[in-house]
Amino acid sequence: MHRLFVARRWWPALAGLLLWLLPRLAEAHVLDQDLSKLSRTDVLSTYLLVGYKHILPLGLDHILFVVSLYLLEPKLRSVLWQATAFTVAHSITLGLSMYGFISPPASIVEPVIALSILFVALENIITERLNPWRLAVVFGFGLIHGMGFASALTSVGLPQTSFLESLLAFNVGVELGQVTVILLLYALIGRWFAGKPWYKQRIVIPASVVIGLIAAYWTVERIFFTA
Repeated sequence: MHRLFVARRWWPALAGLLLWLLPRLAEAHVLDQDLSKLSRTDVLSTYLLVGYKHILPLGLDHILFVVSLYLLEPKLRSVLWQATAFTVAHSITLGLSMYGFISPPASIVEPVIALSILFVALENIITERLNPWRLAVVFGFGLIHGMGFASALTSVGLPQTSFLESLLAFNVGVELGQVTVILLLYALIGRWFAGKPWYKQRIVIPASVVIGLIAAYWTVERIFFTA
């Protein structure tokens, strides 16, 4: 009973916190560090950190996407499979973008990233259980998110002497950030509430509604108000 009371009080507080953070963290892809003159070892460790920071604390949109993936079936094995599909996909388009094979405009990529969060949030509300085809959906959205990651790396730049290593280090950092989010969700939610009969009504739906509203706001903002 105490845990149910805590859960009911927790989500309004979380919603308020996220709405307060929204204007401060919505621009997750803006980085202005000059890393081109560091040694090889420093470059790799720095890009690892840049990738990690692009998720925690800068990447609120990507954090909400991972949270949405976790909520429907809060089991580590299941969500790690989804995170792996997402990582493989974003690694592909990130690499293609950084090597100049594709150059998608941010005016398209950023709204689609917001729409991907909205889609998964709505799916959490409507669907009762994890569907096998979600891996394919997550992979497809990962391709889009990878193009968003590319804009972050473009603003930073990759040193020509360790281009591939820096790219891989950034990807590893992103993956570590995602895994951190998943483990935090397990510690805060999955461990205590996942097996409760009211988990869907008290946790998944309220959280997904909040995430969906934020994603809808981002979608409109990125389509109509971002130059």
